[in-house]
This record gives sequence, C-alpha cells and structure tokens, in this order.
Amino acid sequence: MTRVLDSRLDPAIAARLKRTADGLVCAVAQQRGTGEVLMVAWMDDEALHRTLTTRRATYWSRSREEYWVKGESSGHAQAVHEVRLDCDGDAIVVVVDQTGPACHTGTRTCFDADVLLPPA
Repeated sequence: MTRVLDSRLDPAIAARLKRTADGLVCAVAQQRGTGEVLMVAWMDDEALHRTLTTRRATYWSRSREEYWVKGESSGHAQAVHEVRLDCDGDAIVVVVDQTGPACHTGTRTCFDADVLLPPA
C-alpha cells in the first residue's frame, strides 16, 4: 500500500501539524483511565484522518511502508477514545482502550523491558 498524499484530514488540523522531513508526527498511545504509556508509533495526515474518523488507531509503519490498524491482524486492538495534539503540533497522544498486549513482543507495553532510571 502506498502513502496517501492528498489526505482528507481537516485542513485546520493539518495546518497545526509539525511533521518530520518524511511527513510524520510522533503518536503516543496511552491507556484510558490509567495514563499508562503503551507504545509510540508514527502517523501521517492520512493515518490521523483514519484514526479520527474510525476511532481505530491507525499508524504509518516506517519499516513496512504501509498503513496499519492496530490489532487488525493480531487482535490486540486499540479503541480510540480521545486524540490530543501537543502545544507545538509535533506530537499526538492517542488515548485508547487496549485489548491484549500493545507491544509486538507480546508485553502489555513497549516500555516494560528497560528501566534506565528506576523510581527514587
């Protein structure tokens, strides 16, 4: 699948985005209710548009170079409840209800393995 270059994303939202050189914005998936950070992925305008209109977390896979709906093949879906844009427009928080593990390694979150600075 190729990237959609002429997205139907609301132009007012698109104008606020500060994208990387390859047209992407960092998207942080966060568990609704607990605030637990589950994973980080990337969205382009079309992935954000699809997420906003379907309430299913849709990302752009840089490695596979295709759109992917979280859980479409694994069953580990993210039901989107809220999407927030940070003050600078260069990061998005996607507040979700996660079904099953969020990480491709099979763990609940992608941030379980390496604690670089434990709590004081």
